[in-house]
Amino acid sequence: MEAHQLLRRAVWAGLAATALAATAHAQTDPGVRGGTAGAGLPFGDLTTNERTFFDVGQEDFAEEEGVGDGMGPRFNLDGCAGCHLQPAVGGTSPAVNPQVAIATAFGAQNTVPSFITLNGPVREARFVATANGARDGGVHALYTIRGRVDDTGNASGCTAAQEDFAAQVARNNVIFRIPTPTFGAGLMEMIPDQTLVNNVNASPNTKAAFGISGRLNRNGNDGTVSRFGWKAQNESLLLFSGEAYNVEMGISNELFQVERDENATCQFASHPNDVTNVDGPLPTDTISAIEKFSFFMRFLAPPTASTNAPGGSASINRGRAAFTAVGCGLCHTPTLRTGISTVAALSNKDANLFSDLALHQMGPGLADNVQQGGARGDEFRTAPLWGLGQRIFFLHDGRTSDLRAAIAAHRSNGNSQFGPSEANTSVNAFNSLSAGNRQDVLNFLRSL
Repeated sequence: MEAHQLLRRAVWAGLAATALAATAHAQTDPGVRGGTAGAGLPFGDLTTNERTFFDVGQEDFAEEEGVGDGMGPRFNLDGCAGCHLQPAVGGTSPAVNPQVAIATAFGAQNTVPSFITLNGPVREARFVATANGARDGGVHALYTIRGRVDDTGNASGCTAAQEDFAAQVARNNVIFRIPTPTFGAGLMEMIPDQTLVNNVNASPNTKAAFGISGRLNRNGNDGTVSRFGWKAQNESLLLFSGEAYNVEMGISNELFQVERDENATCQFASHPNDVTNVDGPLPTDTISAIEKFSFFMRFLAPPTASTNAPGGSASINRGRAAFTAVGCGLCHTPTLRTGISTVAALSNKDANLFSDLALHQMGPGLADNVQQGGARGDEFRTAPLWGLGQRIFFLHDGRTSDLRAAIAAHRSNGNSQFGPSEANTSVNAFNSLSAGNRQDVLNFLRSL
C-alpha cells in the first residue's frame, strides 16, 4: 500500500466514529494476560531424538549453578531459568526478582544495588564509560562469590570486591538490560539473511513517509546477519548461550574460555569450567552445557496468541488493523519465513515474530550510548512482539510495565548527539487515534 494511503488511513482511524466512540475513555493497558502460559513447550513435531535433546537442554537451562561448578568470581544470577522465567522457562524477567535473594545466598557478602528491587525486573548493568572517560559498554556483574559456601564449593577465601554501583549511578554511568525471551528462537535462527535483507528493503516509499529506515547488524568477520540480543549482536543461539554463561554466571566455556576475573583466590573449578565430555556414554552426556542450552532454545516453540482475550476478538482484529495503519508493522514485521533446515519443525515455516530483526534509531529517549557489533548508541533491534501479552516488563531496561508508557517512549526528538526516533510518525499516528481505537491496539498487543 502506498505511503499516502497508509497515512490517510491512520488519520481516518483517529477521527472516524466507531462503535466504541460512545464509550470512549482513557485507554488502559489490560495488563499481563492471565490463564495458562501460552509458551514454554517444545515443537509438537520434533523427532524422538530431538525431543530428548530438548528435555536434557531444558533440565540444564533450569539448573542452579554453584561455586564448585565454576560460578563466578563475578555473576548476575546462578541459572538461566531465573532470568528467563515469565511466563514459563525460556521467557523473560519474572514478577519476583531472584537477584535480591542471591546477593547474600549461602553467606555471600554482597549489597543489593539500588536499581535491583524485589518486584522490579532482572537486570544486567553496563557502564557507558570507564573512569578515564573512554567508551566502556561492557557488562559489570552485580555480585561476587566472596563468602559464599554452597553444597558445591567454599568461596570463603575469595577476595573479589563488588563494584561500587552507587558511585556509578551517581555519575549517571549505568545503563540496564533485561532478559530477552527465547520462545521461537529456533525459527528466528533459521530465517535466511536474504529474507531479512529483502524485508528491510521492502516498501521504501511507505517507510520513507513514516521516517523509517533501519539496517541489519552483521558479523564483522563473515558479514552474515546477527539477530539475537537487544542490539542483534549475536548471530547464533550457541554464541548467545556461551556469552551468557560467561557474562551472567561467570562460567567459562569452549566459546569463552577465559575467566572474566582471574583472581586466584576465587577459582574453584578447572578451566574452561564447562567443556565437551568426550567420554560421555550417551550423546546427551557428551555435549557441553552451552550446546544443551542451544538445543533447548532451538526446539522451543513460539508463543501461542489469544484470539479473544483481552477485549474480545472484534477488538483484537480492529487493533491489528490499526497497528498496521499507523505504521507499527513496518518495523514489527508480522511474519517472516524460515529456510530449509535439517530440523523439520524449523524448515520452511512461518515465524509470526512481529519483528524485522533490524536495527533502528530510537532517539535520545531510549539511547544508551552503548555500541555492540555495528549497532550504534541509539540503535536497537526491533523487539519481537510474540508473547508480549504475558510479559511484565518492557523496553531494553525494563523501565515500565505499562504498554502505554512503552509506546510513548518510542517517540523522542533528536539532540546534539542522537537523531530523532524512527518511530515518531507512528507514535503520533497512534496518539491521533480515538481512545477506543487505541484501546483496540493495546488489546491486540496483549493478545500476542
